Amino acid sequence: MESTNQPYLFPELERAQRDERYALERSEELAPSRIFLHIVLLFFTIITTMITGAAMVVSIDEQTDSIIRALFAPVTAVIHATQAGNYEPLISGLVFTFTLLTILGAHELGHYFACRYYGIRATLPFFLPAPPVITLFGTFGAVIKIKEPIRTRRALFDIGIAGPLAGFAFALPASFIGLFFAKAATPIGSGGMQFHDPVLFILINKIFGLPEWIHWNPVYWATWGALLVTALNLFPVGQLDGGHVLYAVFGRRIHKWVSTGVVLAVATLAVLSYALYQSPIWFLWTFVLLFLLKVGHPPLAVEEPLGRGRKILAAIALIVFFLCFMPFPITFT
Repeated sequence: MESTNQPYLFPELERAQRDERYALERSEELAPSRIFLHIVLLFFTIITTMITGAAMVVSIDEQTDSIIRALFAPVTAVIHATQAGNYEPLISGLVFTFTLLTILGAHELGHYFACRYYGIRATLPFFLPAPPVITLFGTFGAVIKIKEPIRTRRALFDIGIAGPLAGFAFALPASFIGLFFAKAATPIGSGGMQFHDPVLFILINKIFGLPEWIHWNPVYWATWGALLVTALNLFPVGQLDGGHVLYAVFGRRIHKWVSTGVVLAVATLAVLSYALYQSPIWFLWTFVLLFLLKVGHPPLAVEEPLGRGRKILAAIALIVFFLCFMPFPITFT
């Protein structure tokens, strides 16, 4: 008996069947049930981020006798403020949600549309809600799932770089808005938890003579978080966005050596951050990078040249990384 896995005698018939299969698989990703799941997750993420942003400007009763009440404390505080006729928290929450989810959504849609351009199956963005008490932003972020191998060098580069650049394109004007409309604040003491600005914020403040200390505002805080996420994704390690770009530009060997060096540098930064500021944040990211380093990066089937334009984009992505990077984002003193 002849194997049914033999190639077609006529290549056009094989291509037709492959295209038909891909069309069916893509239609499954856009099925009503799947779209409904994306909408539900987005809805709950809007709720959790809105409550998080609103809770920043209300007084929350921290004297709770149970974990359940502690989780719902921000919700009840926002509801009570709204019932009393104070709509400032609700407006702040909506502005915070719009800013944050727009930047995160642009990042993931950048990856998604790049996948669609190259005919690679990928899901729409999954927005991940989180209880306001557990995270600083009311969300664990957003992700897409790429369901096929990326086979060519150019596709890997374009898919990897599209997300960070798309997100940064929205974060850049949001940075100006958040800083220009911020109200100056009196410097606080050195005790407690402090948040430090990325390089982009510092440059904007220096160039335009803006106050170093400002009152909290939702656009600033949402952009601060989005820039931190952008920087983390651009780390040139494993299958992070920066790892994809590094692999596409320099190949497997350089990717392996640079990834290892970056993990060691972050581990050193984690020790330094904890020793100076009692901040354990980089230890968590070190463990994530170690896992990505162990997993590695899948090989490519086609190693075509990238061209000058993509190399320029790679340099731009490196600049974006440094603009978003924060050596010590949160410190405790």
